[in-house]
Amino acid sequence: ADSKQSQLKMEAGRKKRKVAKKSFPRINQLLAEAEAAKKEQEEKDKRKSYEDSIPSEVKAQYVALDCEMVGIGAEGKQSALARVSLTDWYGEVILDTFVQVPDRVTDFRTFVSGVRAKDIRITSSNSMELHACRKKVGEIIKNKILVGHSLKNDFAALMLGHPKHLIRDTARYKPFMRASGRNGGKLRPRKLRDLVKEQVGLTIQKEGEAHTSVEDAKATMELYKVVRGQWEKEIEKLESSRTTKRKR
Repeated sequence: ADSKQSQLKMEAGRKKRKVAKKSFPRINQLLAEAEAAKKEQEEKDKRKSYEDSIPSEVKAQYVALDCEMVGIGAEGKQSALARVSLTDWYGEVILDTFVQVPDRVTDFRTFVSGVRAKDIRITSSNSMELHACRKKVGEIIKNKILVGHSLKNDFAALMLGHPKHLIRDTARYKPFMRASGRNGGKLRPRKLRDLVKEQVGLTIQKEGEAHTSVEDAKATMELYKVVRGQWEKEIEKLESSRTTKRKR
C-alpha cells in the first residue's frame, strides 16, 4: 500500500512539473513576439513619417463618408437613409446627423444601424429633413476626395453622385479584395471590420454592438492612409496611360 501511495505521489509530482513547464513561454516564442512587436512599431513609425510629410493643404482635400440605413417597404428590405457622418483626414467630425425618413419605416435595423424611432422623428432636434441633408452633404463633398467603404450604397441612399476620379472606395481597392471560388475567380469586397483590424489594428463593429457611422468613417480614413502612397501612384499611372492613348 505504501509503495502504491508513493508511486501516486511521484506521478502527481511529474504532472505538476509538466503543468509548470507549460505555463512558461519558450524563448523562441518570446523572441518571435518581440520581433513582431518591433516590426509593428517600425511600420507605425514609417506610416507616421509618411503622413507627416503630406502637406496640410493636401490633407484638407480628403473627407470620409459613412451612412446608416433603415428598412422601408412591406418587408423592410428597401434601404432608406437614416444617419450621415462625414469626418476629415484627422478624424474630426464635419457632419453627423440623423435623417428624417419620409416613408414608413418597417425595420429600424437598430441592432446594426443603432437608429431608433425617436432619432429620426420630425420633432427630433438631432435629425435633418432629407433634402436639406442631401444639399448639405453635397456642399461638403464638392471637389473633395471622398473616402468610404462600399460608397455605392451610400450614394444610393443619399441620391447623390461624385466624380469617379475623386472617389477612394476601400471596398473596391483590389489589394483589399479577396478572390472567390476554387481557382480564384471574381474579386469580392471584404468587410470593413476585418480590413481595419488587419491593416490598422483597430477594432470596430464589435459583436453584439450597433454600428456607428462616425466610427466607421474614421476607420475607413485610417485604412486608406495605410495604402495612400501606393494607391495614388496607381491612379497617376492610369491617368498618364490614358493621356498617352488620347494623344496617339
